[in-house]
Amino acid sequence: MFPSRINSAKHLSTHQYARTVKAWVTEIGIDALIYDTHTMRRTKASLIYRRTKNLRAVQFLLGHAKLDRHNR
Repeated sequence: MFPSRINSAKHLSTHQYARTVKAWVTEIGIDALIYDTHTMRRTKASLIYRRTKNLRAVQFLLGHAKLDRHNR
């Protein structure tokens, strides 16, 4: 989704992505200590479930094999 600016064959690392999100959040005036990449992941899953009530779709999008949070 986000190609690296350093190496054209690779994508952003998780650290580069986290820094990018932190910069965006800070730029629009949201507290970067509260809103981060994991928050975005949870928010998207919550919105999808709220709109569709399809727990399997959320499970698939998050990459979980099972619904039980202890058996991923």
